[in-house]
Amino acid sequence: MRERRYGSYRVRGRAAIRRIVAHATAGVVAVLVVASAARAQSADTISSPRYYWRHFSYGVAASILFHEAAHIVTAMAVGGHPTFGFDKLRPTVFSGIDSHVAPHKQFLFSAAGLTAQTVLDEAILDVPHARGSAFERGLLGGGIGTTLFYLTIGRQGSVSDVDFIARTHALTKTQVTLIYGGMAALHSLRISRDPHYANFFARGRPDGGTDVGVQLTLP
Repeated sequence: MRERRYGSYRVRGRAAIRRIVAHATAGVVAVLVVASAARAQSADTISSPRYYWRHFSYGVAASILFHEAAHIVTAMAVGGHPTFGFDKLRPTVFSGIDSHVAPHKQFLFSAAGLTAQTVLDEAILDVPHARGSAFERGLLGGGIGTTLFYLTIGRQGSVSDVDFIARTHALTKTQVTLIYGGMAALHSLRISRDPHYANFFARGRPDGGTDVGVQLTLP
């Protein structure tokens, strides 16, 4: 009887993983399509500080929403009932999974957000398309920024993804840092070496100054 239950459980687990991968792939493709469309519609945002920061902010917001959507899809795929709430005034997605009974499911839920953003950033940097829009830069900045947040300020906490991953004993906090931090560092290096993303946070002005969100004159 135990073997049968274990066998059927493994089938359900594999089916859940296939659903997660299918939804994640569809999500990445959809975001890339939006990024390409944004590139075609806002080619002037790179030279215009006003519109650049607006579209950059849209990209950051989209990256964060993609992170949260990955949590929700994963929770539903493994049989959880995700809910929305607040933890110390912070909006939070709760998995609806008992981490003591099903730590493996909680691990998948907790790792989904950072994994989704990492995969999205990797796809943006790998898949051929019209690069360099402000929106796309925001997507990349949002992914890298979220990773840095969770590996530093957000490393501890009752709803920290990193802390929850460690509590499932699937990975230690050091391993999580090495995996996601390493990918974020690699993506940052690739961005810095790609001319499509030149002056990632700085916009030139006609008077020779540089706009980095505030008016700042540099020699």
